[in-house]
Amino acid sequence: MKNTIFLLLMFLTIALLSCKQGTTVSSEENIYAIIPAPVSLTELSGRFTFMPKSSIVVSPLNDETRLSAEFLAMLVKNATGNEPVVREGKGATGKSVFMTIDSSIANPEGYNLSVTRKNIIIRAGGAAGLFYAVQTLRQLMPPDVEKNFEGNVVKLSVPCCVVEDEPRFVYRGMHLDVGRHMFPVETIKKYIDLLALHKFNYFHWHLTEDQGWRIEIKKYPKLTEVSAFRKETIVGHAGKRPHIFDGKPYGGFYTQDEVRDIVNYAASKFITVIPEIEMPGHSLAALAAYPELSCTGGPFEVATRWGIFEDVYCAGKEETFTFLEDVLSEVIELFPSKYIHIGGDECPKSRWEKCPLCQKRIKEEGLKDEHELQSYFIKRIEKFLVSKGRRLIGWDEILEGGLAPEATVMSWRGVSGGIEAARQNHDVIMTPTNYFYLDYYQTEPDNEPLAIGGYLPLETVYSFDPRFEELTEEQHKHILGVQGNVWTEYISTPEHLEYMTCPRMFAISEVGWTQASKKDFEDFLARFNVQRARYDAMNINYFKGEYRNKRAER
Repeated sequence: MKNTIFLLLMFLTIALLSCKQGTTVSSEENIYAIIPAPVSLTELSGRFTFMPKSSIVVSPLNDETRLSAEFLAMLVKNATGNEPVVREGKGATGKSVFMTIDSSIANPEGYNLSVTRKNIIIRAGGAAGLFYAVQTLRQLMPPDVEKNFEGNVVKLSVPCCVVEDEPRFVYRGMHLDVGRHMFPVETIKKYIDLLALHKFNYFHWHLTEDQGWRIEIKKYPKLTEVSAFRKETIVGHAGKRPHIFDGKPYGGFYTQDEVRDIVNYAASKFITVIPEIEMPGHSLAALAAYPELSCTGGPFEVATRWGIFEDVYCAGKEETFTFLEDVLSEVIELFPSKYIHIGGDECPKSRWEKCPLCQKRIKEEGLKDEHELQSYFIKRIEKFLVSKGRRLIGWDEILEGGLAPEATVMSWRGVSGGIEAARQNHDVIMTPTNYFYLDYYQTEPDNEPLAIGGYLPLETVYSFDPRFEELTEEQHKHILGVQGNVWTEYISTPEHLEYMTCPRMFAISEVGWTQASKKDFEDFLARFNVQRARYDAMNINYFKGEYRNKRAER
């Protein structure tokens, strides 16, 4: 009897291990290490193996669905040297992959993935869902798929399982500031590749700053002749006195052709690029080229140190709005994104307070003060964007003086601005400094590269949950999602960029995608440790130090 009970328990244990619900990492080699964690994952026994004649069958096969099929074909070729044929069809036939749009899946980013010994079947609510299913499949594959085929044939197989998945939030973004330090086109594309792997769908590209204007605007050539270059750059931390400079000219910009290339590259991975053109503050570089757009007339030079500067666009001059509308018109032609980011943060009012034209504007428009003048400025720009079929995003300072009617708020000074905007029935993207500013130190600063300050370990990033007791269920619907921000005052190389963003970026992907009930930091770490081999194969310079919040343990 004891032997019978023992055997029964043993068989039950084996059955549970081979078919287990949830997103816990498999006890057998942790082969189900998916980031971000899906809604549900059922482990099955066995593996699907790609054969030389395996094909990828798609229904329907069109420009959008072909992107996912060809991406998967590339992964298979990278590992095996054999590129599966992509063809249209109505179902799976032996040792093939079948991908289809399924109208019963309501979320266009949602998908069901079934891997059996015989075939792989992907059903998705839309083309984006197919792509995310392929990214899940990719993470189940060995790291060899991340490298170009090197002539060593690998037997490519995938563990059998069933995954049902969809994102928690519609907006899952990462930001990159190229105004302080810019990066080559290939680095931008590699950054986008990392976003795609982790199911981000927005890339917020911060293109203009006091220290440099980085986008070609054909109507205003001095923006790239003058504004794109500074004579030197501060050395060390900006808070340290006296300031020391390197004496080396620095600058550059992205041509409109390069911008189109990056936008198209991101679109091929179902990522929308949101451009940011800063106004009314953080505009010193533009004023260096066109000083007549300021309150004082200049002269100015492109900033050589970090910080906030008093000289901003003059809100009293019509020429300011003509210039900005011309710039935004060219930007709109380059970026299909429905969102255009206009900054709106850290705008000193001292020049406006003394400017006769700004004071005249305040009086004529019946405004109370300079804060309402900034609101007037933002609302006027929003009206222009709406006339072009676009929507305005701004940092949470755009709340001051009154929100523009259809503005979306990025809440960066904590979460209070986002909560207030949601209460006013405005859409919100949560990007608070104390959780999502990846220019902060991720461990104790000793022996770390210079950073702006702060302490933001991986565990803290992962712990954020954009749900707030202050909001009703209806107001919570205005929380579109989350975004990680990378400001580059102290980040000047691609290697340092990767070091500061990875793996904290991966944690943000799980905050944005994974249901709150499925989140578990220890489980995330276990999956991350499995995926390290993939990041190594991708030549990612990720941080390898302490990931837990050690200060919280004190």
